Amino acid sequence: MLLLTPELADAVTRHALAEHPLEACGLMAGPAGGTPTRHVPLQNTARASDAFRFDAREQLAVWRELEARNEVPRVLYHSHTASRAYPSRDDVAFAADPTAHYLIVSTADRTNPELRSYRIVGGHVIEETVVVAGPASR
Repeated sequence: MLLLTPELADAVTRHALAEHPLEACGLMAGPAGGTPTRHVPLQNTARASDAFRFDAREQLAVWRELEARNEVPRVLYHSHTASRAYPSRDDVAFAADPTAHYLIVSTADRTNPELRSYRIVGGHVIEETVVVAGPASR
């Protein structure tokens, strides 16, 4: 199960919609073993509607920041602009961290974006429930 605050779910959805028709990508950071607490959008250097790629320099800087803040990437996310929120063959090949949640936002129906999360381990895709709950920030 992936537990997200309404703010995090909204931030990821807004990012995906803002980048449409290109794929958006990024992560949610938090303490190791804990729930995600912070949204970190990243640049999609692929600049494509059917692929994403993190910028290597930006990724290195973000990973250093996470380490300095004693955080880990809890959720890695990207959007699908013309298909449902299910991992593609490339998404499965990209999934190198068995502890991460892989969140996909489908913006194929821009009026009703779909958030779905997966664990991907050794090429096996397991969907998990996404629960959006918790106190709203003021």
